Amino acid sequence: MAGGTSDGNSRALDQTPTWAVAAVVAVIIIISTALEKALHKFGEWFTERKKKALFEALEKVKAGLFKNHDMFRFPTPTTYLFYPPKSIPNCHLNFVSRKQHFLYLLKLCNSIKELKQIHAQVQTSGLHSDGFLVSELLRLCALSSWGSLDYARSLLETALDPIPASWNLVIRGYTQGSHPRGAVALFVEMKRRRTRPNKLTFPFLLKACSQLSDLQRGKQIQADVVKNGVDSDIYIQNTLIRFYGSCKEISDARQVFDVMCFRTVVSWNSILSGYVENSLTDECISLFAQMRGCGFTPDETTMVVLLSACAERGNLNVGKWVHFQVIVKGLLVNLQLGTALLNMYSKCGVIDLALQIFGRMSERNVWTWSAMILGLAQHGLAKEALNLFQQLKNSSIEPNYVTFLGLLCACSHAGLVDEGYQFFRDMSHVHGIKPRMTHYSSMVDILGRSGRLEEAYKFITRMHVEPDAVVWRTLLSACSFHNMNGSDDIREKVKKKLLELEPRRSGNYVMVANIYAEAGLWEAVANVRRVMKDQGLKKMAGESCIEVSGLIHRFVSGDDSRDNCEGIYWLLHGLNLHMKMVGVMVSI
Repeated sequence: MAGGTSDGNSRALDQTPTWAVAAVVAVIIIISTALEKALHKFGEWFTERKKKALFEALEKVKAGLFKNHDMFRFPTPTTYLFYPPKSIPNCHLNFVSRKQHFLYLLKLCNSIKELKQIHAQVQTSGLHSDGFLVSELLRLCALSSWGSLDYARSLLETALDPIPASWNLVIRGYTQGSHPRGAVALFVEMKRRRTRPNKLTFPFLLKACSQLSDLQRGKQIQADVVKNGVDSDIYIQNTLIRFYGSCKEISDARQVFDVMCFRTVVSWNSILSGYVENSLTDECISLFAQMRGCGFTPDETTMVVLLSACAERGNLNVGKWVHFQVIVKGLLVNLQLGTALLNMYSKCGVIDLALQIFGRMSERNVWTWSAMILGLAQHGLAKEALNLFQQLKNSSIEPNYVTFLGLLCACSHAGLVDEGYQFFRDMSHVHGIKPRMTHYSSMVDILGRSGRLEEAYKFITRMHVEPDAVVWRTLLSACSFHNMNGSDDIREKVKKKLLELEPRRSGNYVMVANIYAEAGLWEAVANVRRVMKDQGLKKMAGESCIEVSGLIHRFVSGDDSRDNCEGIYWLLHGLNLHMKMVGVMVSI
């Protein structure tokens, strides 16, 4: 009778839905655990015999509950509550494998502590050699925001025979986590253990080399790409183009682009970005015309790159055309595109339109704020730039190095020396931003424009890094505007430092010669010109540019090779005569 009842209960349990069984199991576990805690806490209320009887009763309940379910191990109820995946229909708990159990727990995992607990269970269950399970552990450990690259590295190194996907996950984690050297070192270890990389290994390695600007290492990885026969993979080719572009090897980037059998919009965007990063804006716009001729439709990224080229070149007409195309094509003005638009209008002098775009953007990041602050500062609107920074401080966004570059620029134009010092100090002491050479140069410019040459010189000598030629050139330029007591001594010191750093730059000698000429030191001017002649240095010809109908026209001093050169000179001569007639003497 008892046996029949037991069989009947088993059949009834088999017919019970999986979710119901899991729910009952979870409730019983919670109740039994709560009772155990209560017995421990209020044990003095019971006699030893009663406590022993209660504990034995609880153990019998648990033993009966997990009978024939030894394949499945429930974790502590206070940490996890397991429910069988709904994607496995009509499954009973005793048929859910331990591997599926661990994979489900990994889906619920949201801390490195929980991941270590799961890893420990995997080790004790004998599944530590399962490649897919190890890869899932590594994916969470290397790519999650709460993960640990050190733990991922140790997990990978202790794995018996990790598959290439496992190596790729940790390499990717190092690259995305701004630890490119770790990615390269792990690839060396991968080769040492004779694990063959696949086509997903190399893009992250090339990105790491881009972050390091390591041209030689990148070329070695490209050789590995060829050896492994994946050099025709379009994803790898696109990454190679970006790598060479970031390393200032645009000719190599173009060579990779030209030999591609198949291209996507990403391929075109990569080479266009390379041209912009190397200040070849005209080539970028010309290549964009080829892109359209090949039938490719530009996307938001293409427009961002083109707007960057227009901002760099100051080509407002083409920038407006790009803006018009964005509107006509109905492209989404996302965060990046909106920031690129306001940056273009700022650098092309249309600050009102930049402010309009900034005001209409529903989402802004630190680059959006920084671009607007810098644009206002560069147009002499120091007060507006500082007010905008106050608005930024009231938001949840933290300023970055570009933000403070704009603030220092604003202080320079407005002659706000004390405020400049304050921003320079706050940058490192309050916001933890390490000053770059451009920040030091901006601070020297603030002091130099205010005529505080001696103070600027002391500021340079107390820098925590070795000052570059730009810093010294900034101070030397200030010496040419301020002729005061003691400035001659500073000028000579700065000149000496500058010429030591850049002995072959003709512009430095021209600047020194002009300073001597303004001071009437003609013998010193002659000496500087003699040094230039002896070293074979030539003065760079003066150059100016104007934009007409979207085209940039360059004019170089002494160059009369243009077809309409004679007409241009006649026009200039007529304008000169007209200005003389109204009492303005101008020398062409």
